[in-house]
Amino acid sequence: MSAVEATLAELGLSLPEVAAPLASYVPAVRSGSYVFTSGQLPLVEGKLGVTGKVGAEVTPEEAKELARTCALNALAAVKSAIGDLDKVVRVVKVVGFVASAPDFTGQPGVVNGASELLGQALGEAGVHARSAVGVAVLPLDAPVEVEIQVEVVD
Repeated sequence: MSAVEATLAELGLSLPEVAAPLASYVPAVRSGSYVFTSGQLPLVEGKLGVTGKVGAEVTPEEAKELARTCALNALAAVKSAIGDLDKVVRVVKVVGFVASAPDFTGQPGVVNGASELLGQALGEAGVHARSAVGVAVLPLDAPVEVEIQVEVVD
């Protein structure tokens, strides 16, 4: 077990199985020293527990927790590409998409769920640049989707 996975275990978390792609793509791609994940939905055992728009059917607090699940799924996708999360030297960029009710403007607070998990799991290496974007709809009517880019070493 990697040190990152041991830290996750201390938080009461474990890496899930990598979610099967919903279309023609792969969960993560390595290019040189970087791994780029596809957008990760808050799937748990292949299912969405919550659907809808944040600020309408989904509360910001629920959405923040869903963003945390997305980040955990993103780490699983990274591991599938490199085999060991201890090879991650830095989370470079996080992009969070929040399916938002028309008047909802709290996207940064929602995506904090992902950012905070990455910081807890990776410490200083989890500090990153980020975008939090409100969108009309996401695949499967998911409230949140997160993608990450990480720098790795062999």
